Amino acid sequence: MNILVVGNGGREHALLWKLHADAPAAQFFVTQGNGGTGAIAQAVALDSGDPAAIARWARANDIDLVVIGPEGPLANGLADALALQNIPAFGPTRAAAEIEASKAFAKSLMTRAGVRTAAFETFNQYDLAASFIRSHGAPVVVKASGLAAGKGAVVCDSVEDALDAARMMLDASTFGDAGSEIVVESFMAGEELSLFALCDGVNAVPMIGVQDHKRIGVGDTGPNTGGMGAYAPVSTSTPQLIEQVRREILEPTLTAMRTEGRPFSGLLYAGLMLTADGPKVVEFNARFGDPETQVVLPLMKSSLLDPMLAIARGESLENTQMEWRSAAALTTVLAAEGYPGDVRKGDEIHIPDSIDRDVMIFHAGTTVTGGRLVTNGGRVLAVTAVAPTLAEAAARSRAAAAAIEFEGRQYRDDIGWRELSRA
Repeated sequence: MNILVVGNGGREHALLWKLHADAPAAQFFVTQGNGGTGAIAQAVALDSGDPAAIARWARANDIDLVVIGPEGPLANGLADALALQNIPAFGPTRAAAEIEASKAFAKSLMTRAGVRTAAFETFNQYDLAASFIRSHGAPVVVKASGLAAGKGAVVCDSVEDALDAARMMLDASTFGDAGSEIVVESFMAGEELSLFALCDGVNAVPMIGVQDHKRIGVGDTGPNTGGMGAYAPVSTSTPQLIEQVRREILEPTLTAMRTEGRPFSGLLYAGLMLTADGPKVVEFNARFGDPETQVVLPLMKSSLLDPMLAIARGESLENTQMEWRSAAALTTVLAAEGYPGDVRKGDEIHIPDSIDRDVMIFHAGTTVTGGRLVTNGGRVLAVTAVAPTLAEAAARSRAAAAAIEFEGRQYRDDIGWRELSRA
């Protein structure tokens, strides 16, 4: 079997790692690759933003399955281009991926489907947004409607902060086209939870709950990032809660998408807020999250490849069940200097041989230059440990993170602090 994974970040490295474990005899390919994927997959010089070129290459190289990692290729219609070549693809169509590519669309869809989320309004003119913000008051959340690499949501504690965020997006074009339309929504109090679900267009098969940490600083302070670490399982994510989310959020969303002529097949990521009134949707993503994938997949005992193939071939997931290890996983993200703003690249990375063999190092912003492993992006490595308890996983992950060195390295040493304080 020949499998192509599109994307070259930490999520894609983790996907390759799991799929290789499921099918060690398969031949794996990855677009561009990074400093860690070479041990598993052959890198191919394909631009993930060129759907037609990827589809032609996949057809010419007898690819049996294409797994689309990032949101950009999904929004650009890569799954559609592959379908024209009759190549099985794991990932939603361009129309279905709008559930992530447009927060305005997702919010209106939830309203029509009766899925609970924060009250909201959408704007594409600053004056109208400012008038609403002043009348609504704070706290409030201002979001770029389009794709902003996980950095387009600003929690504003004051009206002035909200006005600045709206101005930054609509007038200063800080997020480019992604911020040409914004969503202003009521602040939801509670604890966040991420829940992945494999979907065939009709059925949703939830995975285990995970919590990531978006803020750059210890104690969840500072600006939002793509994610500085994650852990699983989460004690608040009980089987009863997951079943409630499946029944009240995931399945109604799939039904609404089918009704609108854009059935969703692939991985639906529900970002949830566990409020006093029950779970509500913060946002939907149309793909695996990063760095949540780096803790969910190491805990997965059953095959990921089998349901992926079923979805890609248009088969049903009815009666599909997944098995999970009785353990905990925690990942610590090592980021480059300047992240989440402008980052420096090219710093040599030193990974000592003494790091615990049970610790998995998933590469993201790395490359090999002149035989040296160097930084090549904002989030550089995700250091994942699996252990019988979360406290042990946290200790192993943090010890390994501290041992890895590169100039300007930054990371959080408090990932999982809420769960650890509960324990």
